[in-house]
Amino acid sequence: MELEDQWWKGHLAADIYQALRYKELKLPSYKGQSPQLNLRRYFADLVAIVSNRFRLCPAARHLAVYLLDLFMDRYDVTVQQLHMVSFSCLLLASKFEEREDRVPKLENLNSLGCMSSMNLVLTKQGLLHMELLLLETFQWNLYLPTAAHFIDYYLSIAVHEGDLHDGWPMTCLEKTKVYMAKYADYFLEVSLQDHVFLCFAPSLVAASCVATSRLTLHLSPTWPPRLQRLTGYTWENLVPCAEKLLIAHDSDVQEANKQKCQQPGPQQPVQSGYHSSGQTATVAQYLQRPAMQYPQQTLQSSLAHPHGSASDLSHPTSLQAPSGPQYASSQTITTSMDSGRAYQVSLHYSCAAPCFDR
Repeated sequence: MELEDQWWKGHLAADIYQALRYKELKLPSYKGQSPQLNLRRYFADLVAIVSNRFRLCPAARHLAVYLLDLFMDRYDVTVQQLHMVSFSCLLLASKFEEREDRVPKLENLNSLGCMSSMNLVLTKQGLLHMELLLLETFQWNLYLPTAAHFIDYYLSIAVHEGDLHDGWPMTCLEKTKVYMAKYADYFLEVSLQDHVFLCFAPSLVAASCVATSRLTLHLSPTWPPRLQRLTGYTWENLVPCAEKLLIAHDSDVQEANKQKCQQPGPQQPVQSGYHSSGQTATVAQYLQRPAMQYPQQTLQSSLAHPHGSASDLSHPTSLQAPSGPQYASSQTITTSMDSGRAYQVSLHYSCAAPCFDR
């Protein structure tokens, strides 16, 4: 969005933030009425994986998925066309958010390993035609704030030396900030994976990512006054969105622990994925679960990735093109979210996080 690096640290940060909040009020409406809504998760994953492959910034990745959501919501598009739409959304978003030298080139896109499995060859004319259609659909306006545009501004004060960890003073502020950033990035990626998060304002989703990160890391107070003043959201405002993020987090913890227990030896690699089995757990399982430890190796490996490190937790390493009813059975956590049973979020979250030692 043509914002300078680390704008949230400059003297214009408050003005830029207010401009983003104002633009947020005028975002296009999303109705969730696409006939291909059951394929939405697949194409969101495709965009995220390709984005990570080219090391695009989170803002470009989130804008690309948002453009895809809005386009699918307005048109009945075939599966083959949706591949072209997905890559066009990614290119438009990267041209808008990244420097010119970081925008993926056509030959690099066609050289991706997943292109052969999708039986897809991108052409310059085809991409230009689709980009033009996308721009006309959005009336040539790509100034569309996403949660990724707000998260860094909130993270700038997300951790303070006066915060407590499990009721005790922190001994390493910088280490806490590192884990806070990684957890917030993880929750930010989780918000990409289900269209249900589009019913919340992007700034609220970003604030919820920070709140759930503090909750998972056992920092208190969970939502301090400084964050409430900065974001304009109270804890009560965040609870509905935070519930959904925590359900996804708990499911990832359970899946990671299950894969760890099933590992017979060092020869079998552990593949971490976000509901890769396609099964959804009930809310009652979350409420009655014992305390669990999140795998240290997963977070440690994610520290080395400069952009989208949480995608290692939330996206599969390879994709197969959707094929009719088989893919339709692989759903996200929508069933759990829409079951009508509330996931009770309190200020003391029971799921332990191996964040750091006092």
